[in-house]
Amino acid sequence: MLDWNPALYRRYEDERTRPAQELLARVPLSEAARVVDLGCGPGNSTELLAHRFPQAQVTGTDNSEAMLASARERLPQARFELSDIATWAPQDQAPDLIYANASLQWVPDHETLIPRLFDALAPGGVLAIQMPDNRQEPTHRLMRALAAEAPWAEPIGDADKLRTQLLPLGGYYDLLAPKAANVDVWHTIYQHRMADAASIVEWVRGTGLKPFVDRLPPDLQASYLVEYERRVNEAYPARTDGKRLLAFPRMFIVAQKKA
Repeated sequence: MLDWNPALYRRYEDERTRPAQELLARVPLSEAARVVDLGCGPGNSTELLAHRFPQAQVTGTDNSEAMLASARERLPQARFELSDIATWAPQDQAPDLIYANASLQWVPDHETLIPRLFDALAPGGVLAIQMPDNRQEPTHRLMRALAAEAPWAEPIGDADKLRTQLLPLGGYYDLLAPKAANVDVWHTIYQHRMADAASIVEWVRGTGLKPFVDRLPPDLQASYLVEYERRVNEAYPARTDGKRLLAFPRMFIVAQKKA
């Protein structure tokens, strides 16, 4: 997959940052010495962490050089590192908070990943996770349906492998509850007010649609996006004010380690 586009991602930064704020609000720590932002993107979530824990050593990690460059420009006082979440481990002392906002849905094998991240915490530390849970929303069903049709099917390949299949919410609870002091899990369905179908397509091009489009040559990218926008326009009808409502379910998990 091609590198991420920070500018495209930031066009809807307020909407993307809201769940990051709500996740952080449920973290039961009054202070922290070491905080890690896994999959920090352009640093919008890392900035929240730096403000919440001003005395902490805050480290953002990402597998995108472009995102890290944007994050370093935004938050020069924090430390940012290139890494793959699938193999990431603390370099020195165990962190008090491992925070992963909208990143783990790109990483496979959650049955192994989630307990490993939890075990990496310091005693009393917190693992805080937010993931989009929108595979069954029209935006994402249409991505996969279109990817199965000619002429796009062959270059895209198996669309079901382009993003990790999440566990049910109870599955994450069951992974963490036996070893945690407390586990808090919940769903929130956001309703984002969008100008038109093109705006919805622009939103998902910054994240979920990217692996599909990246696999296509320029001519097929153009035709795929035209047809995708047409179908999105049908799936998200205009409301009484002419706007579209984009339903966006998100999954939240906050687990605290025993002290």
